[in-house]
Amino acid sequence: MLILALGVIAVASPLFAGRWPAGLLLHRFRWPLLIWGSLAAQIVIIEFDALHDWAPVLHILTYVAALAFLWLNREVRGALIVGAGALSNGLTIALNGGTLPARAAAVEAAGIDAGEDFANSAVVDDAILPWLGDVFAWPEPLPLANTFSVGDILIVIGVAVAAWSGSRRIGQPVTADGGTETTPPATASD
Repeated sequence: MLILALGVIAVASPLFAGRWPAGLLLHRFRWPLLIWGSLAAQIVIIEFDALHDWAPVLHILTYVAALAFLWLNREVRGALIVGAGALSNGLTIALNGGTLPARAAAVEAAGIDAGEDFANSAVVDDAILPWLGDVFAWPEPLPLANTFSVGDILIVIGVAVAAWSGSRRIGQPVTADGGTETTPPATASD
């Protein structure tokens, strides 16, 4: 949930500067169902442990769907950065049997309790590419304490780039072609 919350903040970040993320919000994405389905499936798999036996395979498939969406929409600024982060996470998850390996110290700092349920991120013995796993911690007692990876950082940066690309000053008129209207400066008269 930490990365989802940071992604929402990244999308909203232009608003804090008196701008709105028009380029991102008004873009007509190709196959948006791929990304929404991928996010929904990840929430169901991770938060509700609904499909325990199939969770590792479905977890990997959510990354395949997200990467397909990002490739189809690669012209959006920031999409390739998000794609690099998703590829980093997805490849590491696939190589580690459906789980993103986590650093034990990061898990402890975040106060994560490993249970019987499917864990999208966990300490993995003999992990492959462990440095691409959840090696960082957003520690307790901070809200949404969790672990995160280099891929997660790239995803949030890419979302911020997408949000700021084509952002417009709030209240700035828009032309018929979607650009912004500019008024020449007034000149002083005699």
